[in-house]
Parts: sequence; structure tokens; C-alpha cells
Amino acid sequence: MGTAAPLGTVRGGVALGGVRSCPAQCWAHPTWSCPLDRASVEPMAADVPTASPGPQQGRGPSRCTSLSPSLPPGTLLPPAPKMLRLLLLSSLWLLAASPTSSTFQRPTGSPAAPRLQYLLEPLHGAVHTQRGATATLPCVLRALPRNYRVKWSKVEPANYGESVIIITNGLSHKNYGPLSPRVRLRRSHRYDASLTITDVALEDEGRYRCQLVNGLEDESVSLTLHLEGVVFPYQPSNGRYKFNYHEAKRACEQQDARLATYQQLYKAWTEGLDWCNAGWVLDGTVHYPIINSREPCGGRLLLPGVRTYGARDKQRDRFDAFCFTSALRGEVYFIRGHLSFKEAGQACRNHGATVAKVGQLYAAWKFSGLDRCDGGWLADGSVRYPITAPRQRCGGLPEPGVRSFGFPSKEQRTYGTYCFAGA
Repeated sequence: MGTAAPLGTVRGGVALGGVRSCPAQCWAHPTWSCPLDRASVEPMAADVPTASPGPQQGRGPSRCTSLSPSLPPGTLLPPAPKMLRLLLLSSLWLLAASPTSSTFQRPTGSPAAPRLQYLLEPLHGAVHTQRGATATLPCVLRALPRNYRVKWSKVEPANYGESVIIITNGLSHKNYGPLSPRVRLRRSHRYDASLTITDVALEDEGRYRCQLVNGLEDESVSLTLHLEGVVFPYQPSNGRYKFNYHEAKRACEQQDARLATYQQLYKAWTEGLDWCNAGWVLDGTVHYPIINSREPCGGRLLLPGVRTYGARDKQRDRFDAFCFTSALRGEVYFIRGHLSFKEAGQACRNHGATVAKVGQLYAAWKFSGLDRCDGGWLADGSVRYPITAPRQRCGGLPEPGVRSFGFPSKEQRTYGTYCFAGA
């Protein structure tokens, strides 16, 4: 028994599965066409009859259609132009083409966002600033609808919600929440609903939304406030991996910083942060950034990157912390001497200052270019020194950074101190 052919397979001039095909002579003859075959792409040689009428008969094999009128016997036909044959083949191919080859293509990608009717799309989606500065998030109307309100809010990813900041109807406004004393509307003209934040704080970084509330035609624009700053790893005096999430958050705040976001940690990694101890970030996940792959830090075979432990139990699990700080309103300076920790505090107070915190030393190194080869006490009892121009006698490391001597005995009289005087 022969093998069954698949549906649509052409045999002997007949397409199985109900689709008919034409003999090969229809395709080869210059004046015959095949009007029935719109599924087969080429004829089968097996269909050529052993005795076929010649061209002088004016007709082709069965199921063929003549392209020229009947001629008397003995009339010789000139060969058809090549162009005619090409046109015929092209027509057959277009008729037999699959619907998927249609010139009408299905749309790809995400659908375009609906066009804003009243709000202007901001030119830039991010506003960059520093701690202590004044920042304005733009929100401008192209027209003033009837009975409208504009509502500004801050998106809070940790709480899966938004905190309302200010609401205005164009005539009056009302402030809400902890940002209330430091925010106002710019109001440079009657279409301007931009939000101005004064004395920007570390916790102000994030995504903000300006929403036009106008019945069924509500619309909004989103902007991100980015603070320029520095990320640093932090652990307590009693060793690594001692903080649960809440303790890590408090520890950063005590050092004039806050827990870094994942985005801030990632940016710090791209700028050279390489640290083998895992630490908490603001969203409750745990990571560590690696530039130079090595055995104690995941192995040499893993590529450089920000390694992750994912979300962890905020009460039970313990790690270090990655803190973030920004520019200072004040000055960090060094007092030379052989001071105990207690004497260091007194030395700073004698100058109307306080012992600098870890975050303040990092900020002075990052934004003021503080460079000292002298170890000095800090407020948490650690001893560190900032290097912007690496040199052999100052630790020998090739990269700039804040070096650490750890947490020596507070009675030890070996170091000076770093003091901070606020502006």
C-alpha cells in the first residue's frame, strides 16, 4: 500500500486534498495558461501526456486555456514575449500567496500612550538636583478646562500607593503630608502648575505625578527627582551581617544618610563600587556589587555585576547596609593630633563643630574633593580617611575612595579627628 500524501501535496497534476492542478504543458507553452491551479507553485512532470496535440491545433491539454484565438491549421505562432510570461507567473504567485504575506502588517510593540489633551508632555522625564537645593518639577497646561483640579503626589513603591502633596483649582491650593512646609506651586503664569521643592532632602528622591482631575477626562504626567550623591557600604563595630532591615535603615540615618535604592546601588557599581558583603537596600532586597570576580565573592566564573539575594525577611535576616548621601551644607575638616575618641569630640567642640559622621565624610570626599592621608575619628567610633588622588604611601590602592581602619579601641591615642561645621 502506498504512503498517503499530506493534504495539499501535488501528484500527477492533481493537488490532493481537493485542490486541482494543471499539466506541465500549460506552464511550458507560450500561449497556454492554467486558470485552475492557485495552490501549486510548479507543475509535476508526471502529468505530461505521452501524445499531446501540437501548437498548430490551437488548443492545449485538458484543463488548459488558450491565450490566443483559434487559428487555421498550419499557422505558425511567434514565440510569446518574455514579459508576458513573467506577468503571468507573477499574477499566479500573487493569487496563491498566503494571507500572512499581506502588505497590511499587524502592529508590533506597546500601543502608543493616549495623547494628552490638557497637559503638556515634559521635555525631560527626570530632574537632577542635590540635597539642600531647590528643585522644580514642571507641569504646564495647554488649556484650562472648566471645574478642574491639579493634584501632585509622590509615588511610594514600598507601600504600593501615592502620598498627596498639594491640590489646587487654579485659584487656591492646599498642602498635605510631610513635604507640606517645603513645597509650593511655581505659578509663573496662569497655565503653570509646576511643583517647587525647597531645601531638598535625601528622602525626596523618587517619582512624582501631576494629575489633572477633570471629570471623565483625567490625565497625568510623571517625573522623577534624582539626587546626585554617593553610595557607601556600612557595618557596625561588632562585625558584618548584624543588621535586620529596620536596624540597617536606622544606621544609615544616624550617619547622615539613608538606605540606598537599587538604582543608586547599580549606578554606584557602574562607577566602580566593588564590595563583597551583601547589604540591604531601600525596597527590602539584598545585593552586593562586584567589579572584579573572585572566589570569596561568588567565584571567578560569574560575570561582574550586582549580585542579588532577592527579597529577605526584614525582621529575621541579617546583612550589612548600603547607604546613600548627597551634598552637604557645611564643611568637613581635619584636626591633627594623637587623640582618644573622647578627646576628638572635645577638639571638635572647641571649634564650634561636631565629630563628622560617616556620610558627611563621604559627601565631603565626593563633592568637595576632600583628600587627606591621615586617619581620623568619626562619630560612630570608626577611623577613616578620604583619598581623591591615590598614592603609594596612602594605602597603596589605585582607586580613589574612603579608606577605613575599622573600629579601634576608643582609648587609643593614634589618630586625629574629622569635624563637621554646619553652614
